Amino acid sequence: MELAVLHTPGHTPGSCCFLVGTGREQHLFSGDTLFRRGIGRSDLWGGDGPLLLKSIREKLLVLEGDAIVVPGHGARTTIAEERTGNRFLA
Repeated sequence: MELAVLHTPGHTPGSCCFLVGTGREQHLFSGDTLFRRGIGRSDLWGGDGPLLLKSIREKLLVLEGDAIVVPGHGARTTIAEERTGNRFLA
């Protein structure tokens, strides 16, 4: 099993996501960075909306499409579903 820590600032300055892989299957624990059809808040102290979007586009959406996204709140999704169905990332 492999674990990668992805620094994804924007929701907060130190936000991180965790990518856990076992062979071909990958799970992204996205916390409050990426949700099913949504993104994290950036209006609190230290938040930065443009930086949050950059983090998601450059560090998360480049992952394999079948990677399962496990957000901090709500339903699971996949990277492929968020590439095509997340209105915040259009």
